[in-house]
Amino acid sequence: MTTPVSSELGQFIPLHYHYNMLNDRARMESFRAALNHVVHPGAKVLELGGGTGVLSFFAARHAAKVWCVEKNPALAQEARRILDLNPHGDKIEVVLADAFDYLPPEPVDIVICEMIHVAMLREKQIPVIAAFKERYLQRFGPPLPVFVPEALVQAFQPIQHPFTFSGYFAPTILFQDPEATHDDTVPLSTPIVYQTLAYDETLPTRCEWQGTLTFDRASDFNALRFITKNVLAILPDEGRTIDWFSQYLIVPLAQPVTIGTERQLQLAFSYHPGDPLEALRPLISEA
Repeated sequence: MTTPVSSELGQFIPLHYHYNMLNDRARMESFRAALNHVVHPGAKVLELGGGTGVLSFFAARHAAKVWCVEKNPALAQEARRILDLNPHGDKIEVVLADAFDYLPPEPVDIVICEMIHVAMLREKQIPVIAAFKERYLQRFGPPLPVFVPEALVQAFQPIQHPFTFSGYFAPTILFQDPEATHDDTVPLSTPIVYQTLAYDETLPTRCEWQGTLTFDRASDFNALRFITKNVLAILPDEGRTIDWFSQYLIVPLAQPVTIGTERQLQLAFSYHPGDPLEALRPLISEA
C-alpha cells in the first residue's frame, strides 16, 4: 500500500515532545495499568507508532515478543537506545517502517496504537487502525487482535473562555490539562457526546455533529471545549474501564454569541480523522 501524502501529518513529532509524554503521569500510569491487564503471559504484541518505546516496554513485562514500529529514523534509534537500558528490552524488536504499511511476520494477540490527538485531529489513529485491520485480515484472517485503546468517546461542551493574555486579545485554539482545575473556563451546558467507537468494529471516515444547543446559564458563548476519552481497557468482571483523557481542546467561535437559558442555537461541525486543527470550524446559527 502506498502511503498518502496527507498521512505524513502527525507522524514526525519532534523528539522533545515524546520526552514530555514520558513525564505525563496520567498517560503513563493509565497505559501501564491497561497493558498489565490486557497482555497475558506469552502474548505476541505489535505497537504501531512506538515513539520512545515506553508502551512496548510496558507490554514486554508479560509478552513473549513485541514489534515496535516507528517511521521516524531518529526516534526509532532513540527507542532502541532507551529500551536497551531497561528490563525485557531483548523481547522488543524496533522496526523502522510506516504504520500504514507494516504487518508483523505472524499473527499477534494485541495491537497498541497511540497516535492520538484530542478530537482525533492531526494524528492518524483511526485511519492507521482501519488500514491495519484490512491488511491483517487479508494476510492472516480472523480473529482480529485486541486493540489498546479498545474504544473512544468524544464530546464537546459550550463554554465561555477568556482569550486575553497580559492585555493581548488572541482568540485562538488552546489546550487544557484534563487533570487540572480551570476556574477561568465557564461551562454553559453539560458535555455532549458526538462520537463513540470500538476499534475492533468498522471505523468512521468522519467525526461530526449537527443539532440544537440549549444552555444552563446566561453568558457570552464564545468557544467549544472538545473532550476525548480513550478507553484503554474494558474490565467487565470489575465493572470498570481504564481510561486516559487527551488534553482538552478549546476552539473559539468566529463571533461570540450572547445567550440565555431560553435561547437555542444550531451547531454543526464535520471533519475527517487526522485532519489539521484548522479543519474543525464550528458553524453556529439560530435554531
